[in-house]
Amino acid sequence: MKRLLLLYASQTGRTLQLVDAVRASVAQLADDLQFNCLPAEQATLDDLLTTDGIVLATPENFGYMAGKMKDFFDRTFYPAQGRTEGLACLLLVSAGNDGMGAVHAMRRIIAGYGWHEVLPAVVVRGEPDAAQLAEVAERAEQLVAGMLIGRW
Repeated sequence: MKRLLLLYASQTGRTLQLVDAVRASVAQLADDLQFNCLPAEQATLDDLLTTDGIVLATPENFGYMAGKMKDFFDRTFYPAQGRTEGLACLLLVSAGNDGMGAVHAMRRIIAGYGWHEVLPAVVVRGEPDAAQLAEVAERAEQLVAGMLIGRW
């Protein structure tokens, strides 16, 4: 059975809407997938070391990822070195601006871990609408499908 970890930070609830779209999309795969969804501040190194894929969902704060997401990276980066290479990763950003500051920062960090961003990041500007939530759900399904068939 494959394992998917979704880590998130949300203050206004917009990012949580993206998280809920992922939850709903992967719920139908419960027989083939162990899904763990945690606020970034609660996630541990063990959570990271025992997953086959990861979704990172964060708001863009001051052109950067949320501090709670950065804290997760700070706590796990060096202890995880050499232990998580090749991890399939999907980035989700809820933004008031273009969201690219958060995307670029996370891309630099996940490259240091040796993870692979296997699908394009989803950046949602403003309040998520139905089409954007459907896109988030579709990307999550694509990530899981790739995991289940061994593509990544």
